[in-house]
Amino acid sequence: MSSPSIFTRILAGDIPGEILHETERVFVLRDIAPKAPVHLLVIPKTEQYANVVELAAGDPGLLAEMVEVANAMAAAAASSGQGDGDFRLIFNTGEGSGQTVFHVHAHVLAGGLSEGSLGDG
Repeated sequence: MSSPSIFTRILAGDIPGEILHETERVFVLRDIAPKAPVHLLVIPKTEQYANVVELAAGDPGLLAEMVEVANAMAAAAASSGQGDGDFRLIFNTGEGSGQTVFHVHAHVLAGGLSEGSLGDG
């Protein structure tokens, strides 16, 4: 059995981390290396899925909940003066895409983004 992911260890309190929001099945953290004024991670509490492709096949309802939470967090950021409620939702899938933690998670980026602002041209 592999060791718990850093996300599971934060959720368990083994590693410090500020949980910004939590539901029965997901939780939200700030990214430690932000790429935008608002850069949050929406993470399922289960480690069962390494990436979004596995999650979509195995539990589409959980994927939908992650999107719903991402939307709510972007709206909350906007109501506190960060962004306008618009956001990017990014899932890195595989090492070649930049995925470094193989516990599926979504990056929520918001606040002052524009076309090409993250090198996506």
